[in-house]
Amino acid sequence: MLLAFDSTQQALRAEMLLEYADIDIDICPTPKGITAGCALSIHFPEEDLLVVTTVITNEHVEIRGVYRQVGDQFEQISI
Repeated sequence: MLLAFDSTQQALRAEMLLEYADIDIDICPTPKGITAGCALSIHFPEEDLLVVTTVITNEHVEIRGVYRQVGDQFEQISI
């Protein structure tokens, strides 16, 4: 799974919050197929989706979207 952002500030804030929540994350460049205002995205395991969305919602982190990789493409999912 992938979180994309419109600002670097929100990406770094999400990184800190998710690490604090003990979620296994990786910071990575935003894939070219995703239109976002920030060059950073966060990969996380699909089994942590509920915890990630809860943290993002409760802490009012502004995201571009949550995406699932399907082959070479990324599909945005509703949260």
